[in-house]
Amino acid sequence: MHDTKERLSLLWIFALLNYLYADVVALFAIVGSPNLADAPHLPPWALLGSAVLMEIPIAMIVACRLLPFRANRLANIIAGAILTLVNGFLTFVPPLVGARTPALPEYLFFATIETVCTSVIIWQAWTWSEVEAAVSSERIVRQPEAGITSS
Repeated sequence: MHDTKERLSLLWIFALLNYLYADVVALFAIVGSPNLADAPHLPPWALLGSAVLMEIPIAMIVACRLLPFRANRLANIIAGAILTLVNGFLTFVPPLVGARTPALPEYLFFATIETVCTSVIIWQAWTWSEVEAAVSSERIVRQPEAGITSS
């Protein structure tokens, strides 16, 4: 896979699946707890915030394929930075400052993978050159290896 658009889209799919499965595992832990009354209850604003955060990787899967180079590069850097910072602050900062966190070991495992993935997305977008994007677009339009040209 040589096309950066495809690579970024695939990385967003990978990140999204990790976000979703981490939440499923956390729900299993909550539902399986002996006293459901002790389970955390999130206010509507927190649920809306998490919905907005999950919409970012969902939208980026499509945006990576459809946006032109400059907008695509910028969107990936911004979206990747937002999710990396939010995930990092919510997962890794509380234990560092001595705050008690309900994060499960498996949730920390997923959060580490998610943070690395979004960091890779930022790096891929940051180092993506306009020359590479132009060559990639030319390859798609002309398909020289198949002997097909369309202009």
